[in-house]
Amino acid sequence: MTSISLSDRQDIRTHVRHLRLALSDEQQQQAAEQAAERALNFAPIRQANHIALFLSVDGELNTRPLIAKLWQQKKQVYLPVLHPFARGQLLFFRYDATTPLQPNRLRIPEPALNILNLLPLSELEVVLMPLVAFDHNGHRLGMGGGFYDRTLQNWQHEKFLPVGLAHDCQQVDSLPVAEWDVPLAAMITPSNLWQW
Repeated sequence: MTSISLSDRQDIRTHVRHLRLALSDEQQQQAAEQAAERALNFAPIRQANHIALFLSVDGELNTRPLIAKLWQQKKQVYLPVLHPFARGQLLFFRYDATTPLQPNRLRIPEPALNILNLLPLSELEVVLMPLVAFDHNGHRLGMGGGFYDRTLQNWQHEKFLPVGLAHDCQQVDSLPVAEWDVPLAAMITPSNLWQW
């Protein structure tokens, strides 16, 4: 756990991103494999068929080993795509080994907008979310764009479970919480699983 008494959200982002980027390639690979195993043993993921994930950037926990294992289990994987009209919202599109990816305006790879591959939020079962930091109360601090918070703000009315996925070093003592922050139902790191 990162023990910092920073109250400013941007200070926390800077500090934890620095910790994350300091991990070696070997540490990143080991963390990705351990987190994938932990995720696959988590009952909601084990029972789900439609799972949203993200492609890692900026030192985030590498999700590719988990995606490959989900594909092996014949599960449907979906990636977030920036909504073309509703600014700040995400859509989720099916992703498989043949899906072409293109960088969005944030330079994050995403599938092309093809309505045939779109899955409504109501049909997702688990949404694995990126984050910069999390605390022991299930609060999540993202990159600051608010995309997941806006998209998932009414998740209690849907059937999917919002689950964080991150490195162990991204845990902090506590986070300053804003009213729009969407709390996590569970959190997976290479060494632990929390449920709230």
